[in-house]
Amino acid sequence: MFFKNEFKMGIKDVGIDNKIKNKAILEILENTATYHADLVGGGIKNIQEIKTTWVLLEWKFKVLNRPKYGQNLTAITWGRDMQKAYTYRDFEIYDENKKICVIATSKWALIDLTRNRPMRITEEVVSKYEPETKCVFNEVNIAKIKMPENFSNFLDYKVARRDIDLNGHMHNLYYLDLAYEVLPEEFYKNKFYDNIQISYKKEAKLGDIVRCKYAKDGEKHKVVIVNAEDENIVHAVIELY
Repeated sequence: MFFKNEFKMGIKDVGIDNKIKNKAILEILENTATYHADLVGGGIKNIQEIKTTWVLLEWKFKVLNRPKYGQNLTAITWGRDMQKAYTYRDFEIYDENKKICVIATSKWALIDLTRNRPMRITEEVVSKYEPETKCVFNEVNIAKIKMPENFSNFLDYKVARRDIDLNGHMHNLYYLDLAYEVLPEEFYKNKFYDNIQISYKKEAKLGDIVRCKYAKDGEKHKVVIVNAEDENIVHAVIELY
């Protein structure tokens, strides 16, 4: 099933040259996925009834043409490759001239809220989403981000109330905010990154102090977000280029 949703870009969505920011792109993708889940009875509105929720494991997106402020955008999403333990969801975003702007894929797990652990994706769940075979990238799966060995910039941050989502965790969009904060100024100022990948490892909760560690790996910029008290606990890994 292909699901379509329309958005109009606002002032908070744009940055340099009035062009859409990467966080705004993620907001569009996230909302489109959520509305699709609502449509088939597996979304936020049904959590108390079904006692399950979708948890994001990976993001990957590529900007092909960055739209500007005020444009009407159309996002299309569909489920694919729904396995017993996880599923992929792909996206396309088009501008008002029907020109493709963004392609994206994501990986999700279904969580049993009564036991707070991943659960099997049943045939009943699969049938509701009517998965497609179309894949926006050449690779069916999202490749792992190679972890850097040495880091040059560091930033500690205490997770605040404003960061917490309905699951009691730091919301996934804010990890990208932290990645931008730890970027060296010369790589942050007046720069868009058209390729973004985020891998979520362990949820951060209210009051946690996370440490953001930056490394440059060739043309790629990588940020590893760990627990400041125990750096063996990795919360997320972000790659930008």
